[in-house]
Amino acid sequence: MTHLFPSLGSLRAAFALMICWVMTSAPVRSAAPAAAAWDITKIDGREYVSLESVKRFYNFTKMSRSGGTVLLENPKVVMNLKVGGTDCLMNNVKFVFSQEIATVGDKVYVSRIDLAKLIDPVLRPNFIKNAGDFRTVILDAGHGGKDPGATNPYGTEANYNLKVAGLAKKQLEAKGFKVVMTRNSDVYLSLQERVDFANAIKENAVYVSIHFNSGGTSARGIETFTLSPPGVSHYGRDFKEADNQTRAGNEHDSANIALATSVHGSILRRLGKNTFDRGIKRARFSVLSGVTHPAILLEGGFMSHSYEARLIENPSYQNAIATGIVDAIAKYRFAVSRPAPPASKN
Repeated sequence: MTHLFPSLGSLRAAFALMICWVMTSAPVRSAAPAAAAWDITKIDGREYVSLESVKRFYNFTKMSRSGGTVLLENPKVVMNLKVGGTDCLMNNVKFVFSQEIATVGDKVYVSRIDLAKLIDPVLRPNFIKNAGDFRTVILDAGHGGKDPGATNPYGTEANYNLKVAGLAKKQLEAKGFKVVMTRNSDVYLSLQERVDFANAIKENAVYVSIHFNSGGTSARGIETFTLSPPGVSHYGRDFKEADNQTRAGNEHDSANIALATSVHGSILRRLGKNTFDRGIKRARFSVLSGVTHPAILLEGGFMSHSYEARLIENPSYQNAIATGIVDAIAKYRFAVSRPAPPASKN
């Protein structure tokens, strides 16, 4: 399973995506890491990699621990991890790991699958193969027709999804993207029809499914989902044997998480104090499992929360989400399109 590790050949690791939300110049590249073996151990039958290895490979200049909190830092990226938990903050954007951050003796470890399927593509987006060559964006306004989605006294999720998708479409087209929408009006499409629609587009594309959430009166904030890699369960659900299966969408595991990072971070920045970061998570939603393009599903706020319900009804909030999506797609394409640095001959 050597494919689950980044190459240990000499390279210049790129931290492009983590900083591209606030930059307009070329991605910053670090100096080559020192050659060394990964420090691997097994915990409960799963392979884990020490944070010392992560620090060395990705050129973090400092690692510190205070109680259960571990910080990895360099001039452009700060990674904050909680021992015993699954939350990881990278530049204050929340990611939810598939496995708990663990310790053996005085060393802290992250699971090998979280290293390969989350940390590496986020920190080195320009190493993702064939991710940047696209001009087409598929916008999927969730629900519609006989399926209104979540509802509240102000409106229906289906209508808000369509409004945000329409706003994003105009802005993307102004930037030169080709945009196709799974629906342009209040019509019903099954989940399989959405998958079939997206997969009928043969040119390279990215797929963004737009939703708003519902979950009790206290739940609030935004969250972004990518397809769970093989061996990772649906978020919030116990592991099943079927979770070991590879789905069509797993072809783009690395591109999925990189795209989610860009979109989630961009929208967080746009919304500021008007939202709460629920994190980037992995799930096995049908549209994510079946779509053969890089794909994410965005939940732009809770219609069941009294404050967020009023925000979601506000055209300025809708436009902020749309603009966040548009900016993120442009920056994602920039980050993944840059060629990976050649391996050193040393």
